[in-house]
Amino acid sequence: MRTKLAAGNWKMNGTTASLDELDAMAEAAKGAAEVLICPPATLISAASARADGVAIGGQDCHAKPSGAHTGDIAADMLKDAGATYVILGHSERRSDHDEHNDAVRDKCDAAWAAGLTAVVCVGETLDQRESSNTLDIIGGQLAGSIPDAATGHNLVVAYEPVWAIGTGKVPTTDQIGEVHDFIRARLERRFGEGVGRSVRILYGGSVKAANAQEIFATSNVDGALVGGASLKASDFVPIIEALNASAD
Repeated sequence: MRTKLAAGNWKMNGTTASLDELDAMAEAAKGAAEVLICPPATLISAASARADGVAIGGQDCHAKPSGAHTGDIAADMLKDAGATYVILGHSERRSDHDEHNDAVRDKCDAAWAAGLTAVVCVGETLDQRESSNTLDIIGGQLAGSIPDAATGHNLVVAYEPVWAIGTGKVPTTDQIGEVHDFIRARLERRFGEGVGRSVRILYGGSVKAANAQEIFATSNVDGALVGGASLKASDFVPIIEALNASAD
């Protein structure tokens, strides 16, 4: 059975004082679901030392293990700082840094080589959704971004419709279920039934306490990748609790 996962992406937010939020999150993390926080790289070491029962991850890594790459961070560095996960291929990286599927795939290989679990993000823009291209886009991102050595231990897939991230707009549960069922089928077809069924699939895009329970009841939704609502325990803990309830 897949362990549910509530993942928080703090993006470019947070200072040392923000780590106080981990204390309340750690209490909620004692339930059935796993809790992951991905803070800025500057906080990973301190967060991993302080987090009690909360996994810590990075928000990106370089495909190379070292070298002349000013401002970048290697997967081994994340691991050394205490990270066990890393987010790859987030829509903001794909758009702001022009990252394509092959770049995400190379980073995924690097993350696995360092012993990190990769959270690979896929998702369509509003234009692609309105042009009925959603499943074609998702299928291409899955095929191009995920290396062949995927397992249920080293890979998590996060579906984040770009048009729903931080906008307050949320797809219907039928739309979410359609994409998650499609992702599951593609994983099973490519990697076999065992691996395909063991990979966790998260939903991300304006997840809040008010809609979490409904989303978590949707087919093949194994948790959430949460942005702004993960910055404060008062916002994130109810989402964790809703996921814990769905896992019981």
